[in-house]
Amino acid sequence: MSELTALAKPWRSDVIADFARSELFERTFQEGMDLVEETAAYLDGGGRQESKRLDRTAALAYAGESMRLTTRLMQVASWLLVQRAVREGDMAPESACEERYRLAAEASRHPAEALEILPSGLLELMERSERLFERVRHLDRRMYVEVAEDSAPNPVLSQFDRLREAFSLG
Repeated sequence: MSELTALAKPWRSDVIADFARSELFERTFQEGMDLVEETAAYLDGGGRQESKRLDRTAALAYAGESMRLTTRLMQVASWLLVQRAVREGDMAPESACEERYRLAAEASRHPAEALEILPSGLLELMERSERLFERVRHLDRRMYVEVAEDSAPNPVLSQFDRLREAFSLG
């Protein structure tokens, strides 16, 4: 059991399960899966054709950004599938707290100049995926990562407790 799972408060399981059953989850799940499908169709179709017309520098930028795009979307899809597993009872909310189910930090982006040479279809998908990733990362932090912060002892209060015990003030 991970440290985060061990620190999970009982009420946190209810929050996780409630989110998995919420309309917000349904909308986010649908948006995420639709964006994955749309991106795959673009990269296999129109994007492939557009990339063939790019010069070498733009083609390299296209390859890098399309890989970042698919990685970002796979992370989001994986996170959403974990939430769906909680909703359907295939995974305990406490298990969903494990570090391996958290979103990784977002990779750095290309400089603005590199983005100016990319096809508009790719740029639009990148922008939409970044917005979705940020929303899901916010949800992830609120539901899971902040558990450890909530559970960490307050050093100032700990010192007061020690003083109170030492001087029998409580």
